[in-house]
Parts: sequence; C-alpha cells; structure tokens
Amino acid sequence: MQATLKSIPFSFQRSPKLYYLLPPLRLTSASPFCSSSSSSSQWFSFLRDAISTSDLKLGKCTHARILTFEENPERFLVNNLISMYSKCGSLTYARRVFEEMPERDLVSWNSILAAYAQSSEGVIENVEEGFHLFRILRQDVVFTSRMTLAPVLKLCLHSGYVWASEEVHGYACKIGLDSDEFVSGALVNIYLKFGKVKEGRDLFEEMSYRDVVLWNLMLKAYLDMGLKEESVDLSSAFRRSGLHPNEITLRLLDRVTGDDSERGEMKSSANGHDASKIRSKNQILTKYLKGSQYSALLQCFVDMVESNLECDDVTFILVLASAVKLDSLALGQQVHCMALKLGFDLKLTVANSLINMYCKLRKVDFARTVFNSMNERDLISWNSVISGFAQSGLEVEAVRLFMQLLRCGFTPDHYTMTSVLKATSSLSESLSLNKQVHVHAIKTNNVSDSFVSTALIDAYCRNRCMKEAEVLFERNSFDLVACNAMMSGYTQSNDGHKTLKLFALMHHQGERSDDFTLATVLKTCGSLFEVNQGKQVHAYAVKSGYDLDLWVSSGVLDMYVKCGDMRAAQLAFNCIPVPDDVAWTTMISGCIENGEEERAFHVYSQMRLMGVMPDEFTIATLAKASSCLTGLEQGRQIHANALKLNCTGDTFVGTSLVDMYAKCGSIDDAYTLFKRIEMRKIAAWNAMLVGLAQHGEGEEALQLFEQMKSLGIRPDKVTFIGVLSACSHSGLVSEAYKHIEAMHKDYGIKPELEHYSCLADALGRAGLVREAEKLIESMSLEASASMYRALLAACRVQGDTETGKRVATKLLELEPLDSSAYVLLSNMYAAASKWSEMKLARTMMKGQKVKKDPGFSWIEVKNKIHLFVVDDRSNPQSELIHKKVKDVIRDIKQEGHVPETDFTLVDVEEEEKERALHHHSEKLAVAFGLMSTPPSTLIRVIKNLRVCGDCHNAMKYISKVYDREIVLRDANRFHRFKDGKCSCGDFW
Repeated sequence: MQATLKSIPFSFQRSPKLYYLLPPLRLTSASPFCSSSSSSSQWFSFLRDAISTSDLKLGKCTHARILTFEENPERFLVNNLISMYSKCGSLTYARRVFEEMPERDLVSWNSILAAYAQSSEGVIENVEEGFHLFRILRQDVVFTSRMTLAPVLKLCLHSGYVWASEEVHGYACKIGLDSDEFVSGALVNIYLKFGKVKEGRDLFEEMSYRDVVLWNLMLKAYLDMGLKEESVDLSSAFRRSGLHPNEITLRLLDRVTGDDSERGEMKSSANGHDASKIRSKNQILTKYLKGSQYSALLQCFVDMVESNLECDDVTFILVLASAVKLDSLALGQQVHCMALKLGFDLKLTVANSLINMYCKLRKVDFARTVFNSMNERDLISWNSVISGFAQSGLEVEAVRLFMQLLRCGFTPDHYTMTSVLKATSSLSESLSLNKQVHVHAIKTNNVSDSFVSTALIDAYCRNRCMKEAEVLFERNSFDLVACNAMMSGYTQSNDGHKTLKLFALMHHQGERSDDFTLATVLKTCGSLFEVNQGKQVHAYAVKSGYDLDLWVSSGVLDMYVKCGDMRAAQLAFNCIPVPDDVAWTTMISGCIENGEEERAFHVYSQMRLMGVMPDEFTIATLAKASSCLTGLEQGRQIHANALKLNCTGDTFVGTSLVDMYAKCGSIDDAYTLFKRIEMRKIAAWNAMLVGLAQHGEGEEALQLFEQMKSLGIRPDKVTFIGVLSACSHSGLVSEAYKHIEAMHKDYGIKPELEHYSCLADALGRAGLVREAEKLIESMSLEASASMYRALLAACRVQGDTETGKRVATKLLELEPLDSSAYVLLSNMYAAASKWSEMKLARTMMKGQKVKKDPGFSWIEVKNKIHLFVVDDRSNPQSELIHKKVKDVIRDIKQEGHVPETDFTLVDVEEEEKERALHHHSEKLAVAFGLMSTPPSTLIRVIKNLRVCGDCHNAMKYISKVYDREIVLRDANRFHRFKDGKCSCGDFW
C-alpha cells in the first residue's frame, strides 16, 4: 500500500465552513402546510415528496416548519433532512444540518458521506472532504456497515486514487465486509476502471455470487485490454454459470467470437441491410446539417432507428453536432444513451463528439465523465476537454488537465496552447503561468502559429505587460484579433492614446474593424474625454453598419455621457432600437454625472413604462441621485423598488441606500439598514462612518470604527477620512492626532491631503487656528483652497482677524475669484466691528467682479419643494410665514434666546440688526415647516451655505419650545436639533 487514508494529500486548502454563514431558513408563502401540528411521519412524507421531485423549496419549507414546531426533532428526521438536501443538490445545507446535530448515529454519517459521494464527480474538493469525514468517522465510531463503504467506494472511484481503493479494501477485510456482494462488486468495478484487471479478476473469482453486470464488466475489461484468450475462457465460464445473458452480454460475446468487421458483416447480413445504405443515409444527414435543416436531420435519424437500420459512428457524430446547433441537452443525452446501448461510446470519434457536445452545452462535468471513461484518448480528446473547461470558467481544472496531458506523453498543438493560454490569462496572478506556457510554445514550435501568438498577446495584455505584448505584436501578422487584444490592453493600462493610434493605423492600412474594436475605441474616447474623436468613431460605426449593434451603440452612449455631451447622448440613446437595462442605466448614470438628477428619475420612469426591469446597478445609481438631490422621499421609493426586486441583499445596493439615507438626513434609517447588510464590505462601513460623522455622532462613529477593527476588517484611506471627519465635527482633537499617527504606523497608509484637511478643520473648530495654520505650512503636500477656506471660517468664528487676513491672502492667491474668501473676510471684520476693513473687502470683491453665491434654504412638504431666500416674499403664503417667524422669535425670546447681532454685516442700530437676522432663509423655511406639518413631525431643511451662529442658536430654542426635532443640512454637515441641543455640540 502506498499510503493510508489518514495521510491522503489535499491539493487544495479547505475553505472555512461557509455553511455557518448561510442565511437562516425562512418559511415562504408557498408553504404546503396548513397547520402547526404535524407528526414525524407527516414531516417524513413531505421530505420524501421533496426528494422524489427534487423540490429544494419544498424541502426548505419542511425544514423551517420542523425547526418551528419540533423542539428536539427525532434523529431519523434530521438524517432525512441531510438526504433531502443532498438529493436536491444543496450539499452546503446538508453539511450545515450535519454540523448542527447534537448527536450523530451511523445513519447520519452514512447520509453525509453519501451526499459528498453524490457531489464528488469532477469536484476534487468534495472528494477530499468526503475522505476527511470518513477518517473522523473511523475515529469516533467503532462499527460501520456496507452503507458506509458504498459512498466511500464511490469517492475512491471519482478520486482516481488506486491506493485509496486498496486501503478501503483492506478496511473491508478487517471488519468482515469483504465477502459482502455489494462491497466486493463495487471493488471489482473500481479495480477494472483503474486498469487493475488482475486484482479485479482475483476478487471476482472469490465472490460467492456474481450477477450478469459483473460478468459484463469483466468481459469488457479483458476485451478492452486485448486479452483475447482470457476473454474466450471467461465467456466459456459465463456460459457454464447458467445466467441469462442480456443485450450487452450478447454484444460482448459477439466481440469475443469475431473482430469488428466480421461482426459488422454478420449483423448486416442478418438484418438484411447493406453498409452502402448507412453511407447513403449519412450523406443525407450531412446535407441537412450543412443546410441547417435540423428538423429534417432528426426525422431522418428517427426513421433510421425505427426501420432498424444500424447507425455507425458517423451517424452519431452528425446527430450530436445537431444537438449542439440546437442547444438541446436533452437530445444530446438521448443520443449518448443510445450510443452506450449500442457500444458506440467506445469509439474514439464518438467519445470525442460527446465531449465536444457536453462542453458546448455547458455541462463540463458530463464531458469529464466521458473523458475519464475513455479507454483510448487522442489529442483531440484532450483539446476538447481542456477547451471546454477554459470556456466554462474552470481555468484551474483546464491547467491541471494540460499538465496531465504532458505527463501522458502527448505533444500539444496550437489548439491546445490557445485553450491553455485562455485559461491562464483569466487567472489572478497568472503572469508566471503565461510565461511558462510561452516557453513551452517555443519548445514545441507552436509560437509562430497566428492563433497561439495572438493568445499570448492577449495573455500579456490582461496582465498589463504591454512591452512583452508589443514585441509579439510586431512579429505577428497584422490581423484583427491581435489588434483588438492590443487595443484592449492599452485601454486597461490607461494608455488610451496608443489605442487611438493603433485604430488609426488599422484604418490607414484598410483593416476592417468589428464590434469589439469599435466598443474598445469608444471606451477609450470616453475615458480620455475625446468627444471629437468619439464622434468620428461613431460616424465610422454608422458607415460600417455597426451602429445598430447593441454593444457598439451602448459604447457610443457611454462615450457621450462621459464626455458630458448629454444632448448627443440622448440622440444616441433614441437610435438604439431596443435598449437593454445596461443602456437605460448608462443614460440614468449620465444624467447624474452631469448634474441632471431630476432627469435621471424621469428616464427611470420611462424605463419602467417600457417594461425593462432594473438591475442592482440601476437601483444603486438611483440611490445616488436621491443623495445628490437630498430627496428622502424619492430615496425611500427607490428602497421600496429594491425590496420588490429582491436586490437589497446585494452589498452594492445596500451600501448605496445607507449612503442615501445618511446624506438625506435620516441617519437612524441608515444605521438600521446598515445592520441588516449580512456581508458588509469596507464600502458599507465607510458610508456609515462618514454618515455618522456628518451628523455629529462622533462618539458613535469612533465606536463603529473599533467594532470594524475587532471584526478583522482592514480600514482604508476612505475609512480614515470618515474617522478624522468624526473627530473634526465633534471637537476631538487628540483623537484626530492619534488616528493620523495610526494610519501610517499600524496600516501603512500615507496620509493624503484630505486627511490633513480633516485634522486642520478639527484644530480650527476647536479654536486652535494658529496651530492649524502651522500644520498647513509644515505639510509636505501643497495645501488646497478648501483647507484655507475652512481655516478662514474658523478665524471668523474665533474672531482672529490677524490670522484670518494671512489665510485669506493665501486663499485668494490660489483662487482669486473665490467669492467665499471675500465673504468670510468681510464677515470676520463685521463681527469685529471693523467696518472700514469690511467695506474694503467688499470693494475688492466688486473690483474683481466676483459675485457672491446667494444663500437659500428649501424644505419639502407633501412632495413639493419650497425655496426661501433672505427676507423672501415670493411664497403665496409669505404674509402668514413672516407672521409665524415673528411669533417664533417672540416665543423663543421668552425662553431666553438673545439674538446674536454680530452676524449682521452692516453698521446699523441693534434693532435693525435683529430684524435682519429674523428673516434669514433657514428661519423662514422652519417657520413654514411649523405651519404646514402636524405637531411632532420632524422638520428637514437644507441650506446651500453654512448656517450662521444666530440661526443655529435659534434652532435649538425652537426645537425645545415647539417640541420639534429639526434636521438642518448646511454646506458642511448635518445639524440635528432636539430638546434645545444640537448634535454638532456647537462644533461646526
């Protein structure tokens, strides 16, 4: 024996037990149960129905009910659950039930082993896990039965390990099951399949009872090995056994008495058919196949079968080819069964056609079964199965088969190399493999083949090794496929200008483009914002007739969207005959990217009217539009659509909705949704962190950050922007310094400008404006205008006119036409009652012809937006609104509010200053909200500029006096006023 089962090598590391991460089973409305009281026999009946119909949904419903109404389900029920999940094709759920069993008996172990055996064909991980479970069983359970060895023997057969079968044979002898006809029969089959004919014959001779199937296996094995004399002896022994031969036995005995040609002549003579008739029929089948007359071909084949005209290997090859053309797995399987019955599956050409058929019909497991059962293989067999695995996304298996081909002594040809390169180029970190295959192509003189060289170019381009690809491209004949691979590589490597140059060269040399070429070039034009060149490519697509191709037309649309030409994008969209969900989503995304969020919702409405269902990306894009518009109600409608489409479980959609609720001022909804996301990626954590920071929930944001780290999720640079922003908005200066230091020290993330901006902002809000100024001056990075703008705002709050003047000078050097710099400077002087300096700042602003952005606020009431500017009289209810403002000011003054007249920018009397403050846009919006909404309703107001100190203070009093919660979003953050307090803690 070469090894023991205890030391079976694993070629893969077993993954974590993902069955623990599965969502809990839930009872659906399709439940077949009508009462809460059911007996074990009734549960068993439902499980039996689920198994017989392969109805996984019914099985899950039954499981859910058992868990609901059976506190301690009987063990036989749990064992049947394992069996049900296995036979319904859900190995993961079967394993989870097994793992959760408090006690297991032999039936439990047999059930889970049977589950792995059933799912082990062509899946080496399941084979190895099944062996692993058997080793545990041998350690825990003394007694095993034939029902235990049955799945283990099946695992041995699927594993290809001869020594494993020998070990199980030894174990069967040890426990006295070697004489069991079921076990010994299975072992005979395994030995014969592995080519161990002598061992199989020895075991066969020892058996007390041998049925016809075992005799057939032995006869077939001897005949396939070319052991003529042994075959004659065995056939004589069979005749003496007294067993009645079946059709397969007769066919095998016929092979013993004569060769294939003699047998063919005998059958032809007996049935009165001539070989020329078969050739004639095959010629007719070939004609039908070439003319795509598949119905006529099948009818001709049926007529041949019904008239008892024998088929040959050519007949089967032609009918299997028609199954591929018709994309009919059922037809292919019927032909396969017929080939098995007539023994044509042993023909090399038919077996190769079966492999090709199964691969092209996306059933590579079946193809692998045919391949494994072949007694003889040629290079076509290997190429077919390698190509099938590569095209089905099973790249690792394809590479393994290629290595096995080399070990078997075959010399690969250009088809082999092309398929292997397709597989290796799709693998992560595949550069080393690509180079090894490249070397092998050189050794076997395949590298000069145009298919192989093009595949090598594509492989290097996928790994962004453009220098190596260029060398091969220069040596290669200038063909379209190679050019497409190079252009795609240049685009992926962010070297789009070379893509456009190569396209121009193709055009100059008269090389015709295809849809892939045009789609790649259009993508490049969009990424480079080359709208003029994009229009030329669009014109070429129209001229060459590719403008109606959905892939090209979507590329044209995407190019115009990225270049910001929405008018051209709309025209391109209108020209698409039947836009799919990708085209609609591109149009919606383009509206958002170009600041037309309201139009995005209009496009979405048209999409639904046209009957096109949105996907996860569409929903996420619309959630972003709601965020930009701060349209909470629209966002909630998008959330409702996501629930109806059952896509809220998608992490991308969930993250977008969390971000939407946070940016629309509903942080509680955002946090509730965040907790429901099962597989949270870093983007979801970042969205929640930033949302909490913007809402002034600094402590909660930092607690969430600690929770994230405890779960082993590694933060990125965006995470730290959220953390530092939380520190800034909550005045946590020391914590901000600590996290800046931890970024580089603990996580190797170099602080960028955004991180320093948050730190400087935290210092400024805390009143440490000079320390913030020193930080900006000491940075190795060049300070941005936004950093100076934030510091200037802090100088205005702190009344530090000296530092503010220096900061304003630097800000105006960076952005001389920035209106906010002049406004902040004049506000700072006004607060300090330096009216002459304020007037000078205003004069400078007018001299530069800089216009101040007007301040305005808006509120949504009953799905209608109401906009207000300072001292606004445009609203139809303006008189009532101003009266309400007057009443509000009176009420909050009685509570203790004192107007902060420092926030008026003119040198007038105090009474006039107070009147000016009373009619700020945010006060008008809140007054309107108090008038128009029921008591206790939350009021949401949005302002385009930073809220002034007097309005901020007034809002605190209003929330207390009127017992209203007010959420005010300004240009910097959210303010949540409740019971006379603000969530910002007066740090804004």
